[in-house]
Amino acid sequence: MQVFRIKALSDNYIFLLYDAEQNIAAVVDPAEAQPVLTKLDELKVELIAIFNTHHHYDHVGGNQKLIEKFPQLTVYGGISDKGRIPQQKVFLEDGDRINFGDGTGEVLFVPGHTRAHIAYYFPPQKSEEMGNLFCGDTLFAGGCGRLFEGTPAQMVNSLSKIRALPDNTRVWCAHEYTLKNLQFAMTVDSKNPELQQRYELVLAHRSRQEATVPSLLGVEKQTNPFLRWEQPALQLAANSNDSVQTFARLREMKDRF
Repeated sequence: MQVFRIKALSDNYIFLLYDAEQNIAAVVDPAEAQPVLTKLDELKVELIAIFNTHHHYDHVGGNQKLIEKFPQLTVYGGISDKGRIPQQKVFLEDGDRINFGDGTGEVLFVPGHTRAHIAYYFPPQKSEEMGNLFCGDTLFAGGCGRLFEGTPAQMVNSLSKIRALPDNTRVWCAHEYTLKNLQFAMTVDSKNPELQQRYELVLAHRSRQEATVPSLLGVEKQTNPFLRWEQPALQLAANSNDSVQTFARLREMKDRF
């Protein structure tokens, strides 16, 4: 399975999954239809599925036009998003499996950003390969999503599920927020040498308008404050020794940043 990153709107990323052997494609969170159609035409491939992580318009905005072009495709989403995702046909729960090409993905129920958010994890098929996580707006490179419908406790539980995945997992998050996220991280975890190094690297990448997605989960575990709520430096910054409260206060600080 190949993954193509497609830019959309102002800072969104759409991900096109491509199986060359079967000449089929699926798309994750099509914010817009036209960039997807352009890539499909370039590859000369049929779209068979849409994998939505949640109902926000900048993740489902292209659904309808893609269905008009490919009326047989199937739209997947979380069971609790029923009625909120255009043309949804499959309603997924935590632990469900989805198939694409010769790969099988696992569905993770990760509420917090929204009450119904899910993520899709495709483990590596060979030892030398990396896994792929399509996490929508739950985890970002260097950050996490705002809490619109969920609670801090839910988000900590959701991020704990993601944190438990292998380090060699590519994180395909849906926005180019990395530099701003790391600028905030440096205010609460400035003595973290891995974070310092990552910040300088991302700063250089963004100065050249280069994408920072996908990131690597192992790197997130070392540098993303929203996966490190037990760390003393972050608990000190949040003035709390409770994991959920530390996370909640860090998220509130980021909201104001």
